[in-house]
Amino acid sequence: MASRLEEDLTCPICRELFRDPVVVSCSHSFCKVCLENWWRDKPIKTCAVCKRRSSRDFPPLNLVLRNLVQTFAEQREHTPAEDHLCSLHSEKLRLFCLDHEEPVCLVCRDSRIHKDHRFSPIEEVTRGLFLSDSLLTLSVQVLTGKKEEFEDTAVYITAQVQQTKAQIQEQFDKLHQFLLEEEDSRIKALKEEEEQKTQRIKDKMVAVSREMEAVSKTIAETEEELRATDTFFVLQYKSTVEILQDRTLKMRRLVKFYPVILDQNSADPELMLSQDLSSVRCGERQRLPQNPERSKDHIVFGSKVFRSGIHSWDVEVGDSKSWSAGVTGHVLREEKTETGCWFINVINGKYSAYSHPDTDKPLSVMSLQRLRVKLDFDRRTLTFSDPIINTDLSTHTFTDTFTDGLVPYFFTDDNIPLEILPKDITVNFNR
Repeated sequence: MASRLEEDLTCPICRELFRDPVVVSCSHSFCKVCLENWWRDKPIKTCAVCKRRSSRDFPPLNLVLRNLVQTFAEQREHTPAEDHLCSLHSEKLRLFCLDHEEPVCLVCRDSRIHKDHRFSPIEEVTRGLFLSDSLLTLSVQVLTGKKEEFEDTAVYITAQVQQTKAQIQEQFDKLHQFLLEEEDSRIKALKEEEEQKTQRIKDKMVAVSREMEAVSKTIAETEEELRATDTFFVLQYKSTVEILQDRTLKMRRLVKFYPVILDQNSADPELMLSQDLSSVRCGERQRLPQNPERSKDHIVFGSKVFRSGIHSWDVEVGDSKSWSAGVTGHVLREEKTETGCWFINVINGKYSAYSHPDTDKPLSVMSLQRLRVKLDFDRRTLTFSDPIINTDLSTHTFTDTFTDGLVPYFFTDDNIPLEILPKDITVNFNR
């Protein structure tokens, strides 16, 4: 009965008698300090037993339970502990037989039943069992922490997917709206043009009828009018092309095309990425899930894997004094190794071309505002150049075989951002 009562008066978190017990909305009670520690760093305050959400951030004290605990503790202090006695000799059990795995008294030790057996003081065995239980409790706590970490990662991934989905929908909604407006505008302009040209033709027919009296004069005036008509259509064609070009520029401003998009799941927690994933800089450390592809050492990779073709992208580096940009093997990226990397490296304003294995070639570059990376996967070449002055910096020829492809590689240790520049959208007009 006393054991059951003690169990009812025990905190489910610390497994000791309640200290300043508080009761949550689901009617479970906990030590005040234990519950505060349990809720620390948790976005949602839930019961440690049934996991139901608490309706109160500051649960009230359970005064009845506190009084019961005090009464029970006082009675236990004044109740003498009963010694466990040997059932055969009515002596106190002071030893533990390691061979029979049972507690024994001193008389049992000297008896024939336990001859040549190994014994340990029962206090030492108790301490050992307590230590084993403590280790098991610690293991459970570690596993619980890992489980919570995985749950947080799953929540983060779901939120990330929803955010990306919303951004995609927003971009396409803008594009759809733009196309609808352009369709209405062009149809309206076409109708107006039809009316204007029809009226012009009618006017010309009236003019030609009036000039039928003199054939020679009519021929001369008709030839002049035809020449004027040809000029009109040429000018009208030029105006139409300018309108199309202007609308193309409007679409370019609305939706930008980036040849490389940064992979936010691979970014070091101390890197800050722009909302459109086109620039990166060093900042304050963020709390991010430790997913397998997460990088360290201020590194982030591109989201697209190149396995064929020609690809190029420009990186605006500005006045940054510590950065790297290039490519790395896709499989090697997952293994968190720098073997198989090729990039331009800048440390304290000094430039070099790095290529695996561990080759760092100094470059005679005083200042670089923009870097162009050009990868010809099929010809197995990688070229770095300065697009502003059109000068090559370094060229690599691969000897490795990248069956899993190559991905863009970026490093920065500066708060000045590295910006991937958008590419122009080319539209051809058929004459």
